[in-house]
Amino acid sequence: MSTILHQDPRYFPSPKKQFFSRVWYSATRVAITKNDSGDSTFNTAEFLGALLTNALQNSYYPRHDRTLGDTMNRFGGALSSDVIGDLLREFTPDLKRLFRKHAPRTILKIEEKLPIPADDKP
Repeated sequence: MSTILHQDPRYFPSPKKQFFSRVWYSATRVAITKNDSGDSTFNTAEFLGALLTNALQNSYYPRHDRTLGDTMNRFGGALSSDVIGDLLREFTPDLKRLFRKHAPRTILKIEEKLPIPADDKP
């Protein structure tokens, strides 16, 4: 959906430093995204994709669980799990730094010998 609607599905960390500003920013990225020109826009791809996925999931459920209310509950669950994912993307680097700062020296020496994962490379 993102390609068809010319929207960027990636998460970009907040440039802000305050905790609550970063929480608000990451929670709103489900509803706001960037288009191909870099401008902020409504995240139509996210909403349509989640809604279509949940509508298709109805074929898995018994007939009495295929109501509009049930579908919308699953849709809300999909969006809320995406919010949680964005919160984790925002704060995981901070948590990694915090835990590494207090790690025992022996663990840090072992980590130095391990190869660097692709997502941690600068």
